[in-house]
Amino acid sequence: MTHRIERRIAQPFAKGHGAKNDFIILPDPDSRLALSAADVVRLCDRRAGIGADGILRAVRCAADSEAAAAGTSAEWFMDYRNADGSKGAMCGNGLRVLARYLVDSGLCPPGPLTIATRAGTRQTYVPTRSDEFEGDVTVLMGRPSMPGPDTIEVAIAQRRWPAVHVDMGNPHAVVFVDDLAHAGDLHTSPTVTPADAYPAGVTVEFVTTHTPRHLALRVHERGVGETRACGTGACAAVAAALHGTQQTGTTYYTVDLPGGRLRIAVRADGTMELNGPAEIVAQGTVHLSACAMSG
Repeated sequence: MTHRIERRIAQPFAKGHGAKNDFIILPDPDSRLALSAADVVRLCDRRAGIGADGILRAVRCAADSEAAAAGTSAEWFMDYRNADGSKGAMCGNGLRVLARYLVDSGLCPPGPLTIATRAGTRQTYVPTRSDEFEGDVTVLMGRPSMPGPDTIEVAIAQRRWPAVHVDMGNPHAVVFVDDLAHAGDLHTSPTVTPADAYPAGVTVEFVTTHTPRHLALRVHERGVGETRACGTGACAAVAAALHGTQQTGTTYYTVDLPGGRLRIAVRADGTMELNGPAEIVAQGTVHLSACAMSG
């Protein structure tokens, strides 16, 4: 009889960020890691671990049961974990950082690269280092949906605002405010009602409008807390700003976040492209559990 056992290994890792939304990348092409929620929490701890908003496990689709079951034609799967250990379906900045890592590490050539996620496959584009915007990576985010209900509200302290429910492969509640300071310190999750609108939690965006195509926002990310940037959140904010308007041609939006600037192009059919910096800043090894077969 064959048994699946665990052993401790020195696991390579990389640290990267997209507009200071930071991630630990764990290359695991053959799906050998036994990555637990406790491991994720420990690694993402900014005082007792490496520190990050989340973890990106890079695994070949053929070796991962989730990706294989989806029947994807992509080579690589992004197993995204929030800092609290929970699994995430989609992460726009994480996807751009993972694409940058796969190219920089020689696992994929520069140019177009398809990566599978729990929200489906996404097309990325990683330029060569000789290109003008050599650090910027683009991901085709797909079309947002707005499933409702239309009665969602977000509250911070004594303030309360109506919110727009936007799905970018993960759930968002987008609030337009007069001043980003009204979001408070965001150390605790905003109160979102009705409570059953987001049974698995929600990422909340607080948005101000500089011009119709220039937004600024702060984000409280589900399973993480306040982040310096959020790619899906930036797309959700643009989708909420466009809600109820007629889209013709391709329009371009600038979104400023505490960690930097992201650019979003919205095509006539509503499909969004997310572009911004993605950088690998460190590499090393960390001890983790790995799976092996015996018997």
